[in-house]
Amino acid sequence: MASHVNIINKWFSHLSPTSQQLEERINRSLDRQVKLAVTGLSRSGKTVFITSLVHQLLHGLEGTHLPFFQMVNSGRLRGTKIMPQPDMHIPSFRYDRAIEQLCGEPPTWPAPTSGISEIRLAIRYLSHNLLLKHISPINTLYIDIIDYPGEWLLDLPLLELTYEQWSEQIAATCQTEPRLSLSAAWRSYLNEIDATEPVNEAILRQASMLYTEFLHQCKTPQYGLSLLQPGRFTMPGDLKGAPLLEFSPWFKIPQTGYAENSLLAEMKRRYESYKEHVVRKFYHEHFSSFDRQIVLVDVLRTFNAGYAAFIDMRDAINMVLNSFQYGKSGLLNKLFGLKIDKLLFAATKADHVTPNQLPHLERFLHNMLATSHNNVHFEGVQTETLALSAVKCTQAAYATFQGQKISCIKGVPVDSDKPVALFPGEVPIEVPMPAEWTEGRFNFVDFKPPRLANVHGTGLPHIRLDRALEFLLGDKF
Repeated sequence: MASHVNIINKWFSHLSPTSQQLEERINRSLDRQVKLAVTGLSRSGKTVFITSLVHQLLHGLEGTHLPFFQMVNSGRLRGTKIMPQPDMHIPSFRYDRAIEQLCGEPPTWPAPTSGISEIRLAIRYLSHNLLLKHISPINTLYIDIIDYPGEWLLDLPLLELTYEQWSEQIAATCQTEPRLSLSAAWRSYLNEIDATEPVNEAILRQASMLYTEFLHQCKTPQYGLSLLQPGRFTMPGDLKGAPLLEFSPWFKIPQTGYAENSLLAEMKRRYESYKEHVVRKFYHEHFSSFDRQIVLVDVLRTFNAGYAAFIDMRDAINMVLNSFQYGKSGLLNKLFGLKIDKLLFAATKADHVTPNQLPHLERFLHNMLATSHNNVHFEGVQTETLALSAVKCTQAAYATFQGQKISCIKGVPVDSDKPVALFPGEVPIEVPMPAEWTEGRFNFVDFKPPRLANVHGTGLPHIRLDRALEFLLGDKF
């Protein structure tokens, strides 16, 4: 009987949140608060997306830049304001700095995210519900958004892997190019070391340094690989120089036992410590209680980098999405088992292709992430695929080629100061066969932000960001 009581007490203690958590859950159950997950790998555009989203909502009362966001278009918006964030120990998302960079002279893209940050918005609006109109005509929805380095997402799958399993996976990826060549120095170093010898800090440090250099090489635009673990090795944040990051996978793990004071045992301890104190903590504090999610994918970058980069990004995103909780929304779920009930897959840089290619871009992304689409649909989650641009930096143009008029885009490339008009190429609907990813077939150019005369008077130019807002938040108003 006592054991049953202990089990029940333990269960209820698990359901007993802090006062702040309880208040958040009540607000979310009453649709007064939404925690939005802006998910994406490195260089997918999370910081630019969040900056533009905040800017659009802050300027929602001005202009007609959000025609498909019904709450704004119907005139029910009463204003948006940046509020003090709920987690005082987390740095604030510096919207002011990001918008200054976008609107500077010359304009520049915001600096890449190097650590975690948070922002809270309060949106005041007129209720669309006939009953609520009489009880409380003006309501407020709080939106919490967290920004973080995309590299850190890649650590979430490690929670399900032992050190031996992880080492085996890394060894398998290094059997093919380009990882085979890029990992040569690190693999050569490990081959000269006996894993069963006593712990040596110099060896641990050198092995982790060579492995980290290998990951940085994989990350360069030339190769464009995404599945680089642990994520903190290439983006350490506040852990830079910490012994917690001084380990690496091992290629040939001895089949027989090894001493507790051996190199291999220490590698394993540091890996498990990294999972417990970095990955699990990060997941529970920031990734286990989202309501809505948008997954940003820079599909065009994989076209430029090649087939290996495409496969790597596809596998990385599918692995990461397995770490989130998906399911239908409901009062009990919102109070006790928070789950994501809406998921938007977004192909970024929609302004880098001609308008007639947007359906192709959406279809390609849908096919690319078909496994994740199927899994979340099975859980009853509403999904959509959309091509968008958080900040539009090109204009539609036309050119004549061999007597025929063709669609082009016009903008200022990142490596130039003069605008150019070009035909960026066609986006395939289906994934090309490996032999079809020939060098030079795809050459999608990156552009500088647009020069804006009155950015503080209206929202940033965008493509379909209003559709994204309507899908993610429209039902909350």
